[in-house]
Amino acid sequence: MKHLGLISMIAIAGLLSCSKAQTVPFSVIPAPNEVTLGEGSFNIAGATFGIDDAIPEETAAMIDGFRGQLSKVSGRNSACVKGTAEGGVSFLLNENLGQEEYALNITPSSVVVEAADYNGFLYAVQTIKQMLPAAIYGSSRVRGPWKLQTASILDAPRFRYRGILLDCCRHFWSVEETKRIIDIMSINKLNRLHWHLTEDQGWRIESKKYPKLNEVGSWRSGTQVAYDRESSDSVRYGGYYTQDQLREVVAYAAERGITVIPEIDLPGHMVAAVSSYPELGCTGGPYEVRKSWGISKDVLCVGKESTFKFLEDVFDELLDIFPSEYINIGGDEAPKDRWKECPVCQKKIKELRLKDRDGHTKEQYLQNYVTKRMQDYLASKGRKIIGWDEILEGELAPGATVMSWRGTKGGIAAVEKGFDVVMSPNTYLYIDYYNSMEYDREPLCIGRKCLPVEKVYGYEPMEGMPEGGEEHIIGVQANLWTEYISTPEHLEYNLLPRMSAASEIQWCSAGNKDFQRFKASMDHMREIYDILGYTYCKYMWGIVGLPGHEQPARSREALDTIDIKTIEKGTYE
Repeated sequence: MKHLGLISMIAIAGLLSCSKAQTVPFSVIPAPNEVTLGEGSFNIAGATFGIDDAIPEETAAMIDGFRGQLSKVSGRNSACVKGTAEGGVSFLLNENLGQEEYALNITPSSVVVEAADYNGFLYAVQTIKQMLPAAIYGSSRVRGPWKLQTASILDAPRFRYRGILLDCCRHFWSVEETKRIIDIMSINKLNRLHWHLTEDQGWRIESKKYPKLNEVGSWRSGTQVAYDRESSDSVRYGGYYTQDQLREVVAYAAERGITVIPEIDLPGHMVAAVSSYPELGCTGGPYEVRKSWGISKDVLCVGKESTFKFLEDVFDELLDIFPSEYINIGGDEAPKDRWKECPVCQKKIKELRLKDRDGHTKEQYLQNYVTKRMQDYLASKGRKIIGWDEILEGELAPGATVMSWRGTKGGIAAVEKGFDVVMSPNTYLYIDYYNSMEYDREPLCIGRKCLPVEKVYGYEPMEGMPEGGEEHIIGVQANLWTEYISTPEHLEYNLLPRMSAASEIQWCSAGNKDFQRFKASMDHMREIYDILGYTYCKYMWGIVGLPGHEQPARSREALDTIDIKTIEKGTYE
């Protein structure tokens, strides 16, 4: 069934930029790309919901969930019928719309929602919810008013990959806290959760083939608590997700339009694995799951075929749980010291006839061999790889996707070589950095680097890209590493509102971004955070610090008088 009415009306009306057409407050984040606001409103409380019988069952269930929530909080029951709801809210399948695109027409007498897929309808619902009082996200009955501003909206994301990385290895997050992150991602229309599941400091995936990964590798005997690498609380720390819990999170995310992309970081960041099975390392140990942050010289011994058997077995378990098209294999920060000294790895280098050339060492080409083997193995299972920008060093096989984290240069270099790229530069999107320069009032974060929300918002992914290279930028991702983030409150504080800012980079066309409009809309988003119980940084509103430690932010003049040299400087590794 195809419906062309709304699209035709919108085309005739002529849609205007969301940042330029507003004459009344309209607070939706990320802002729709094409919206025209009208006069009057539609009272949605008690309105009948009509669901096109061509809409798939799981999509209809999601829409009905919104209807039930509206009935609960408004106190007026909204009936549900098949097909069009005369004078109500009609959800119609329109296969002429693109992937994740939706059209929304709100008049004083009716609402029509059109989309072609699950995420399109989901995003239309999220837009409608943000146009309503924040109480729509709550559990208590509220009198309202439950009115929608009249509007015509045609909206679709700028990038198909819109992600957040969550590091559960440096610090471990419960299933429930992970779901809370997924919930707020969905509200802001993100669609990829990059789940960093293995590290030097802990292995977080249940393995039935290699039980020592959990008996040994999921636990450490202490945790670094200050910038001093030798600092430790000496408290046993760890945990892992069972395979059933992993499936639970994957299903929960899918219901909210989010694909979970797992990461097994290799060949570096594998101390938890070699501590569990010392034969996987070059020296044979002894090894210990790391208590401190930073980079270890101990990596996988890739001269042994048994190492690849281990990796293939681990990925087989992973692929049975995660249906994502992409699998992240890491590839970052893998020192070559052990390989240079390891006779087994050197034998493999000779066998492969690897040489120092073109500014790269034979050990770097050995890592290319590892990347290619895992790429081929995962391709045989119908999957694609993403890796950090170090995988570009040497030779990278066609078909890989590069995640540019060390600034933007890696992404630009990858595009020049014809690779697809997810832009994730630490200079703009590492939200483990401080929210402000008031380091003495902020919770401890990595290094002494400040990334305020306005700098996040100001990032433009296409800047510096070669002409014609835009088609290779498939997405944008913000990364939340957790070396110094040990509580859910701190986790959410570092995430919000910077994730909401990142959502506009990921969703809005470059010409529709407007920080002043975004800042004004954040007052409503803040109400949503509050009703859902999130902890968030209030620096945009003149307050600094975690709850219980909040203080008025200093003036710019007062900030200039702070001697930041007295604050211990960390190094980012």
